[in-house]
Amino acid sequence: MSTEERNLSDTTRPLRVAVYPGSFDPVTMGHIDIIQRAARQFDILIVAVLNNLSKKPLFTVEERKDLLRQSTRHLPNVEVDSFRDLLVNYMRNKQADVIVRGIRSVTDFEYELQMASTNQKLSSEVETIFMMTNPKYSYLSSSVVKEIAMFHGDVSTLVPPEVEAALKVKTAERASDSKV
Repeated sequence: MSTEERNLSDTTRPLRVAVYPGSFDPVTMGHIDIIQRAARQFDILIVAVLNNLSKKPLFTVEERKDLLRQSTRHLPNVEVDSFRDLLVNYMRNKQADVIVRGIRSVTDFEYELQMASTNQKLSSEVETIFMMTNPKYSYLSSSVVKEIAMFHGDVSTLVPPEVEAALKVKTAERASDSKV
């Protein structure tokens, strides 16, 4: 196939849009690894911050979105958004048909399999793909990062630089609030 034919066929095929949902409180290098790898597989990857009312996050939804935008600015096909709805409704609204989920352990897989099955039941048009985490991040979670940061530990290899700076500010704010 010639370059001209390839370019023509590229413009006529539908875009492949995937959504990587999560709380990202805060975004870690494990998340960034999954985002970078998934961005190579899809035309558009929407990183969607879940506004979960049952959790008490460290960062607001807007702060998390901003940190994600800063951390993924080198990936032109990555969009950052947020939602507070059923994921399948959000997917339909964004005309996306693939959910990307990162898997660190068997425990993650069991939970994610249950969620994927539920999403499939709610919308047969939605497919979930699981991406195994890079082994160097298999222990890493946002909860672990927050705990290390709260005790002024070094998180420089666990999160992007923008997130490290934001964690320092946030933990200092929390420390001064608790003295009051």
